Amino acid sequence: MTGNLNVIGYGLAAIGPAIAVGLIFAAYISGVARQPESRGMLQPIAILGFALAEALALFGLVLAFIL
Repeated sequence: MTGNLNVIGYGLAAIGPAIAVGLIFAAYISGVARQPESRGMLQPIAILGFALAEALALFGLVLAFIL
């Protein structure tokens, strides 16, 4: 029973980072479309945001297996 709840909990925890990744890259694409020369400054910020959002999803996965 708890195994099923952990899987459901991880699924719900993964929705937030998935939405965050979409918003991060939407903002990146919008920024580069408005001002193409800002690509060099915006790309590292977008990649860092992506990495942090995915770290939250992995953290949720680890907690689902621990609990």
